[in-house]
Amino acid sequence: MRVLSGIQPTGRPHWGNYFGAIRQYIDLQTDHHGFYFIADLHALTTVRDAATLRHNTLDAALDMLALGLDPQRATLFVQSQIPEVSELSWILMTGTPMGLLERCHAYKEKKGKGLAADAGLFTYPVLMAADILAYDSQLVPVGQDQVQHIEVCRDLAGRFNHTFGETFVLPKAKTLDHAAKVPGTDGQKMSKSYDNTLPLFGNVKAIRKQIMRIVTDSRAMEDPKEPEEDHLFQLYRLFASEADVAEMAALYRRGGFGYGQVKKAVAEASEAYFAEARARRADLEQHLDHVEQVLAAGAAEARSFAAEVLARAQRACGLR
Repeated sequence: MRVLSGIQPTGRPHWGNYFGAIRQYIDLQTDHHGFYFIADLHALTTVRDAATLRHNTLDAALDMLALGLDPQRATLFVQSQIPEVSELSWILMTGTPMGLLERCHAYKEKKGKGLAADAGLFTYPVLMAADILAYDSQLVPVGQDQVQHIEVCRDLAGRFNHTFGETFVLPKAKTLDHAAKVPGTDGQKMSKSYDNTLPLFGNVKAIRKQIMRIVTDSRAMEDPKEPEEDHLFQLYRLFASEADVAEMAALYRRGGFGYGQVKKAVAEASEAYFAEARARRADLEQHLDHVEQVLAAGAAEARSFAAEVLARAQRACGLR
């Protein structure tokens, strides 16, 4: 089964990105043919500096490879290197009802806040549909907030198929498992918009300082605490073994400990968890030519698929 997923190069990934999505994307490459792209065209709706976009795009490639994406099992490429997707997006646009896009949550949310929404944001779901359909993708792993975009994709593909004959494969959404809550440094959901994130990569000492500054409650050390209600415990559980988690939970319920002790445990467990990925990334940074080769090979493979699908759509609607 062909799986497709994209990551926007709008900033460095954090723990929430990894446990909420990236880890699951990479796990899927074991049993499926994965197409993973760096969505630089989508990022243009928010990133307005050329050097920043180029830097972020390379960073995203380094991050994905360091975290375990295997070019022998999956195809990694940059979205803008596949011009067929942009052309396919226009073909889909000609049959997209305005009302459908007006109901999409990203556009509605921005307009609801009184913010300016450009045509890029408004038509974002159509480009996303082209991203998916261009590779005959069958499965698209997404968070719950992105399921609507897969429904839009299916709607547009279904409309085209109804009008011009069977052309596109209708994909299915695979809702990602968000059972493991990833709280930020302030206890809210970890998000760049809340400025409460902990990065996957970077200076280890600086990240440890961030962990040690995590906000906690003011209960006395001797008081027993319910572990499931504490965001430090939730962070620890992301990295620790079942035995260590059980031991930490017992400590919480017994009381007589300080939050500094838990913060130290979170720091040590997270450093050990990402140590291999950090080492891989450091090595990749010294071999950028290899990264460029991986992206070039991925783009060539992706273009061959996209060109075939685009030609099929062009023949169907009379452009060939």
